[in-house]
Amino acid sequence: MRRVVAYELLSLDGVAEEPDVFFTDWDEAMDANLAEVISTQDAVVLGRRSFAEWAQFWPDSGIQPFATFINGVAKYVATSTPLDRDWANSKAVDGGLVEFVRNLKQQRGGDIGVHASITVAQALLAAGVVDELRLVVAPRIVGRGRRLFDGLPSIQLESIRSRVSPTGYLLVDYRVVR
Repeated sequence: MRRVVAYELLSLDGVAEEPDVFFTDWDEAMDANLAEVISTQDAVVLGRRSFAEWAQFWPDSGIQPFATFINGVAKYVATSTPLDRDWANSKAVDGGLVEFVRNLKQQRGGDIGVHASITVAQALLAAGVVDELRLVVAPRIVGRGRRLFDGLPSIQLESIRSRVSPTGYLLVDYRVVR
């Protein structure tokens, strides 16, 4: 069975909204971490807003390795409306998100990534569909903004790995304990 791996950028106080504000010193360890995360993924689930923002930026981006990955990977978009942008390998999720991802997990393939989309990550975490959390935590308290873990039920996690990047970002990986 495939795994659902949520990769999120957070501030120390859990804010996931607008990470460009508090991620200012990207380094080689963070690049290597991201490359490792995406190396096993052949599908990505995005929310409508993340899709709209990313479809404007990533098709013309040269930021590697993510540009090649995200432009080529199958992208499933959680939305109740037709996609308003054309982006290679993108498809609107037909029906309920949680059931769609549960069915996708049963199909053959690599890991299913959840990137950026706070609402999607929260829905899949709450439903017990996420298998791993791969977090990059900035050494900054933002104070306001949408937090990834707000409103979620209790979820037990097992630490897989943690390390600190040269610029002080915490790279932490957790397995969801069922």
